[in-house]
Amino acid sequence: MKKSDLFVGLYILAAVVFLIISIPSMVLDVMLALNIAVALIVLFNAIFAKSVLEMSSFPTILLFTTVFRISLNVSSTKLILTTGDPGDVVRVFGEFVGGGDLVIGAIIFVILLIVQFIVINKGSERVAEVTARFTLDAMPGKQMAIDADLNTGAITDKEAIERRQDIQKEAAFYGSMDGATKYVKGDATAGLLITVINIIGGIATGVLNHGMGFTDALSTYTILTIGDGLVSQVPSLLISIATGVLVTKSNNDGNFTDILIGELFSMPRVLYMVGGTLIFLGIVTPLPWFVFIPFGGAILLIGRNLDNAKKVSAIEKSADEDDIDVSEIRKPENVVSLLSVDPIELEFGYGIIPLADANQGGDLLDRVVMIRRQIALELGTVVPIIRLRDNIQLNPNQYIIKIKGIQVSEGEILFDHYLAMNPGFVEEEITGIPTFEPSYHLPALWITESQRERAESFGYTVVDPPSIIATHLTEIIRTHIAELLTRQDVQGLVNNVKENNPVIVEELIPKLVGIGEVQKVLQNLLQEGISIRDLLTIFETMADHASTTRDTDILTEYVRQSLKRAISSKYFPANEVTNVLTIDPAIEQEIMASVKQTEQGSYLTLAPERTKLIIKSLEQEMAKFESTGRTPIIIASPIVRMYFKKMTNDYFKDLIVVSYNEVESNVELQSVGMVTA
Repeated sequence: MKKSDLFVGLYILAAVVFLIISIPSMVLDVMLALNIAVALIVLFNAIFAKSVLEMSSFPTILLFTTVFRISLNVSSTKLILTTGDPGDVVRVFGEFVGGGDLVIGAIIFVILLIVQFIVINKGSERVAEVTARFTLDAMPGKQMAIDADLNTGAITDKEAIERRQDIQKEAAFYGSMDGATKYVKGDATAGLLITVINIIGGIATGVLNHGMGFTDALSTYTILTIGDGLVSQVPSLLISIATGVLVTKSNNDGNFTDILIGELFSMPRVLYMVGGTLIFLGIVTPLPWFVFIPFGGAILLIGRNLDNAKKVSAIEKSADEDDIDVSEIRKPENVVSLLSVDPIELEFGYGIIPLADANQGGDLLDRVVMIRRQIALELGTVVPIIRLRDNIQLNPNQYIIKIKGIQVSEGEILFDHYLAMNPGFVEEEITGIPTFEPSYHLPALWITESQRERAESFGYTVVDPPSIIATHLTEIIRTHIAELLTRQDVQGLVNNVKENNPVIVEELIPKLVGIGEVQKVLQNLLQEGISIRDLLTIFETMADHASTTRDTDILTEYVRQSLKRAISSKYFPANEVTNVLTIDPAIEQEIMASVKQTEQGSYLTLAPERTKLIIKSLEQEMAKFESTGRTPIIIASPIVRMYFKKMTNDYFKDLIVVSYNEVESNVELQSVGMVTA
């Protein structure tokens, strides 16, 4: 058992024991001194703590000290009523602090109770209640602010976790303090009741048991009782002050006393006014001049010194800034910081700033956070941090999307308008500003808020500007997610799998393949929109075949076949017959015959004329297919799929090509066309 555990255990055990058994007056003196010491320790810790979280256990401390103090009060009561000797500490508090006078002691005791109960306890209780409510109400906003900072790269994942934990601890602390302040209030009430009972019981004991006169009993036992009340109420008052300090303390990184003194004595003109007022009162009024005039002069002197110090500090700051400017001009320019390139950037004109500013009701930052989560769930990869920047060089309503510093797409919105798109079956057309939807380049109309309900009733799809930007950004990320997957990202994914499945990772990397080869396979999958969330299956498939080939394209085909359940559910709806296009077997044989194997991999050597004919036939078949309103899907032999996809990729980037081995056995397919030449 640690010493700290032993001390806390004995502290609580002593409180329980003192409630049951009588203790000698000498032991009571020691315990009362310990009680005062603990109260002082708690008070000064509360004053000098930089943050309330440094005293997060204060509600528990409040409970322990209250129980311990009440137990000492009970023990002293026993000694007062039985022996009349509660120890030197109680006697000194009754005679010295109370002036040895019954009336003075009683008045001081009542004043302490009033100050503690009405002023400190009442205020602390109200502040704790209000702070707890506001802290809990502010939690969602603080969480969103952390997500926004994390999304913009202002903080790291570790810092975000720490901030979230601090918010939860802060909410728990103020919630506990809201209830813990009732201990202090109850302690003050109990102290008053115990004192009244002791006075009545002491008089009765002195008169009935010890044959004392009423006046003697009243004087003797009342002074001891007041001393007992004072020795209990002084530590209680210290704890109450500590409670008030904590619930009114704001979180500051600096030292509390430095901040307090700095805020009180930061304005020389305030000190001039206060000092002049005191001197005026000392001269004009009958108040003692020898008190007010020196005080006023001292405050004026402090204000003058502070004013001079501020002027010197301003001169030194100006000189330092000049020196820094000169040194910056003279020293070589540090261009290292200019070399970094953000993976994804969203730049927008000043007219779009309200959409990204949470203070103006914008939720674009929240939507960017949701995009990263959506991509992670959909494709199983982590999207890099998306930088949001305003750019005054752009048109007010324009935005651009950059991938690795290069612009890949742009769009323009009307801030107070909505985008209405005709899905093809609207009942009645509406008027608006013609435009194109930026993600899919579909014809659309900008309409006003007043037209929104009418457009929706006619069958239009209506979206707001933040949704337009978010959808556009999502599609761009999906298109370029493969090139955004770095080796470092892959290493993070590998480490994640290794936590629960270390055997497969140790077998695969680096014995059979390296991180770079794993990256290429994952990029191949992402490039065709295949999710890599099932990394365990991907790694096991690679481990099964990497011993026979290290060609990443071939390994990708093996992995795709092992993921056929996911591929089938993505492209072929259950309980439906799916129409597809097939490839002429003669074309497949021609493609395989033109495959050239090299050490760097395989590629096609098909004649350009033949390629053009195949592409032309594919284009015709796709046009027929798309006229029915469906997305064309090409079914090919397993060995041909990869090469056919490569051949057509430059012409049809989003073409879906699936092999027969990637289709579940319960899927029904119907060929409605064939690619030939």
